[in-house]
Amino acid sequence: MGPIGLHGGGEFLAGDEPFLRLLAETAAGRTAAGSALRIAVVPTAAAGRRPDLSGAHGVAAFRSVGAALGVACAAEVVPIVDAASAADPQLAALLAASDLVYLPGGDPGLVVRILRDSPAWRSILAARAGGAVVAGASAGAMALAEWTWTPGGGGAGLGAVSGLVVVPHFERVPPAFWQAERTAHGRDDLGILGLDERTGVLSLPGEAGRESAWRVAGAGAATWLAPSSAEPIVGRDGETIELRGSALAAV
Repeated sequence: MGPIGLHGGGEFLAGDEPFLRLLAETAAGRTAAGSALRIAVVPTAAAGRRPDLSGAHGVAAFRSVGAALGVACAAEVVPIVDAASAADPQLAALLAASDLVYLPGGDPGLVVRILRDSPAWRSILAARAGGAVVAGASAGAMALAEWTWTPGGGGAGLGAVSGLVVVPHFERVPPAFWQAERTAHGRDDLGILGLDERTGVLSLPGEAGRESAWRVAGAGAATWLAPSSAEPIVGRDGETIELRGSALAAV
């Protein structure tokens, strides 16, 4: 089972290289020697705006990071932007063959609505089952969690990670606001993972059923507030934090 990456937004901007490098290095370590790293940038969250632009930024950023690492990157946009594209067998095949699948930001509600129970999502899960890295930034990260906020209110996410809700752009919003929102929606059972912009976490291998350990990468901080806890755990670039009560899920 491949690792999950969660990112706080501001993806692909200058200063985001540490997280992108961690993703690329991890994915490259799982591919056959001499093979190009197959990266799928899936701009579903930006379907209501400029998914082409979001995807192009991602491809350029990964190619730049790959060049800096000396890793051949076959990065491309896989435009899953509606029900038809989410059911397209050719696009699904591209996702299933990827070493790294990246969901940039936008609207988390679109990610859940378009991907849930679709051939595209099943292909992403198949890639991950084969060892691929699956990562999301901002809305993409929110949608990968068990529960997410959307413009229409709170609701179930895609559930690749259970026991938490992702709060991107965390440095901009008082933590008390998110705690109040979680309580208002009756989800005090979930921990809050706050991620600053240009900062992400990547799950580390562990035994099933144990607390999830995550590596932090980026310019800001990752803040974990477990359910019913008033004491946050804060990690910064290169550090490892334990998200107690959360777990990776095979959905």
